[in-house]
Amino acid sequence: MKKNILKRVLTLALAALLALSLFACGKKNNDSSTSTSGANSYKVGICNYVDDASLNQIVDNIKTQLAAIGQEKGVTFEISYDNCNADSAVLNQIIANFIADKVDLMIGVATPVAVAMQAATEGTDIPVVFAAVSDPVSAGLVESLEAPGANITGTSDYLDTDAILDLIFAANPGAKNIALLYDQGQDSSTTPIKNAKAYLDKKGVSYKEYNGTTTDEISLAVSSIVADKADAVFTPTDNTVMTAELAIYETLAKAGIPHYTGADSFALNGAFLGYGVDYANLGVETANMVSGILLDGNKPATTPVLTFDNGTATINTDICKELGLNYDDLAKTFAPLCTKVQSIVTAESFDNLNK
Repeated sequence: MKKNILKRVLTLALAALLALSLFACGKKNNDSSTSTSGANSYKVGICNYVDDASLNQIVDNIKTQLAAIGQEKGVTFEISYDNCNADSAVLNQIIANFIADKVDLMIGVATPVAVAMQAATEGTDIPVVFAAVSDPVSAGLVESLEAPGANITGTSDYLDTDAILDLIFAANPGAKNIALLYDQGQDSSTTPIKNAKAYLDKKGVSYKEYNGTTTDEISLAVSSIVADKADAVFTPTDNTVMTAELAIYETLAKAGIPHYTGADSFALNGAFLGYGVDYANLGVETANMVSGILLDGNKPATTPVLTFDNGTATINTDICKELGLNYDDLAKTFAPLCTKVQSIVTAESFDNLNK
């Protein structure tokens, strides 16, 4: 009798232990399936340089495309996003936070962010993908567009300066005084301004440089441009001027001076014309590059920098009318010099435009 009781107690004890063991295993498996740091999840840190229509459009499209890829591939991209607002101290802190958070990859939107990320990740295995870097070779980010050579690659919004200046003289063959408006501290402006000077020197057209590092300074520069009676203004993909565009476009338009720029976002914010790449598509292709590195094992050092056709001219029809110009006539004039001519109206952001 005692033997049977003892045997029954031992049997019940073993059953209880087995149940606890199975419960523990089950709990562990459930925890791992909801973890955000498994093989099917990747942490991506995105830092934007400033809050402007072009760069915001890139970020929005990166996020959307990564979400689409994640759904298709059955993976999750955990995105940490921040904007340094052109403050180098804030930028360095954002990057330090990404590193501390052990991101799998960083995305730097615009040249200053990409340069800072490259420096901060040197000697680590964290890949960097840049977006909208106008001249990655001159910025020292890559050895060449075909073979970057380090743990960094990305997409470039390289600007065909001659093509924009051709539009100025197609619209106004008699233009004699061109204003070059830019921030001397912007890497994205260095090469295009150098090219613009060479173009105008060869053509025998006079030009004058106007600079600023803040919206107030850019506004003062525009007042000088108006006083000097420039025939047209040229600005490359300069983030400082882009940020200031909403504050300066009315002054230029009222003075009858067309502003030719290096991105459609300038035209969105009131410039007469923006010429350059499709930034929405640039954002999509940046996301595709990120996917290739994280999911397909592509190496940044051997992944060519992606460049785009600069052939789209975007004309602001509101400003066109204020300048006394006819959009249809201009579209016909510009058509042989562009792959595409399109219209836009003034708005603060592309989201507002679509509402």
